[in-house]
Amino acid sequence: MSVHPTRRRTTTAVLSALAVLGLAAAAPSALADDSARSTRVAAGPVSWSAALDEVNADDANVRWTDGALRLRGTTLRAASAEGTRGHGTQVLAAKKLDKQVNRVRAELSGTVPEGTVLVDVRGRAADGSWTEWREATGAEAVLPRTVRTVQARLTFQDPKGEARVSDLRLTASRGAEQPGRERAGAAAFSAQVFATREGLVGGTTANGHVIQPNDHFVALPSRRGLSPNGSGDFSVEVCGPVRCETAPVWDVGPWNTRDDYWNPSAERESFQDLAQGMPESQAAYETGYNGGKDGSGRTVLNPAGIDLADGTFYNVGLNDNGWVTVTYLWTGAAK
Repeated sequence: MSVHPTRRRTTTAVLSALAVLGLAAAAPSALADDSARSTRVAAGPVSWSAALDEVNADDANVRWTDGALRLRGTTLRAASAEGTRGHGTQVLAAKKLDKQVNRVRAELSGTVPEGTVLVDVRGRAADGSWTEWREATGAEAVLPRTVRTVQARLTFQDPKGEARVSDLRLTASRGAEQPGRERAGAAAFSAQVFATREGLVGGTTANGHVIQPNDHFVALPSRRGLSPNGSGDFSVEVCGPVRCETAPVWDVGPWNTRDDYWNPSAERESFQDLAQGMPESQAAYETGYNGGKDGSGRTVLNPAGIDLADGTFYNVGLNDNGWVTVTYLWTGAAK
């Protein structure tokens, strides 16, 4: 397995229509003040309550009723990682703030058994690109850079259907920026990883997309790089034996759900003792890392670090599971 800063290959594949729509960038003039660098730390946090009653097409298996957000049903599970039942997501409207922030704290109100509802947040930069998602459940989330637009996402993992969220209170502030976070002008990170075909036509991905025949998207094993349904906010270039294709990240898996292996080791959510570009599943399969098991305790049966939807799988020239070169396109500048 090789890991290297990317030297971009020419993409010969035609992008899927949805990925093209999702990748359209917002006009820089409209977002020019979203992100700025400064050594000063702004005083005073800003707080707001999210509009949980606004359930839209980019949400999945949730509803607002009797003053609370809850699951519509408990049978849904995210496709690639074969997670537990009781999956649902809500991507909330982005909030434009009047000050620069890089830290966000989330407080849930209602009946929320431990572990049943997770809160992730991200921020938008001046060029319209988003930072990766960072979990804000139970601890303050530190964004990779300072922003003025913040968005939150709720993920239900509630197999019993017990959670009732009546309010989500978000508090954003600015603290000292972490050194090494800014990567403006850097090449997007690339790695050679083992790819498997997702299949699962008719199933539902982690962002609520219903998988179609000959579909075009990928799954990566972390919610940090998951695009909202219909969006290409986080996309990869997959280069196989025949050609390359750019596809959005619409599912979480295979194997793990907290393994953002494309990030530097110190910034990984889990498995920080592994090198950048080394999926935990590959280490488990090849060297017996973590006892040969994934983060959920399952015995790892292949080294897959990415799942490809059927259309993407065959388009890049794969007829069986195999090695591909993946470029994580959102890592090409500051994250």
